[in-house]
Amino acid sequence: MNFAAFFSYVILTAITPGPNNIMSMSNASRYGFRRSLPFNFGVFAGFLVVMSLSALFSSLLYDVIPSVKPLMLYVGAAYILWLAWTVWRDAPHEKGGRAVTNTFLSGMALQFVNVKVILYCITTMSSFILPYYHGLPVIAAFVVFLAFVGFACTLCWAAFGALFEILFKRYSRPVNAIMALLLVYCAVSMLIDI
Repeated sequence: MNFAAFFSYVILTAITPGPNNIMSMSNASRYGFRRSLPFNFGVFAGFLVVMSLSALFSSLLYDVIPSVKPLMLYVGAAYILWLAWTVWRDAPHEKGGRAVTNTFLSGMALQFVNVKVILYCITTMSSFILPYYHGLPVIAAFVVFLAFVGFACTLCWAAFGALFEILFKRYSRPVNAIMALLLVYCAVSMLIDI
């Protein structure tokens, strides 16, 4: 395996803006870093499940993907657009406010419709890992490593959101508009692939 290509792909894909990172930053800016952790742990758990399924069923999914991809893209885009709507209409929250998009289940559910994560998992498994490594312990180690990299990147985005919390609260409407537009961009870029 070409480790330089593997690590470049993994880090660049995990750190670039996507639904996980944008929602993580948005939640931390609205609720604080600590209160954004349930969402981030949900992302981690969901990512583990999706990556495990990708490892177990990579060859089957790779054959089925052309017929499943449009449906996955529509469902994923719809969920991300719903997230964009909730971010757009959201008012600044106090630290104790209700957090619809900042729950463990919200973070976990996002992984199952986040086409970026699904394609990342399938691509990483089928291109970098499964051709070179076999055996459950080795594959499981890669799954945990990849999920941890994704988790670390969402925490970086959450830290950024929390650091600029005061600025984000002062300018909540423009910040919410930018976050919502970034999510819309994610959804539109997914639909362009259809």
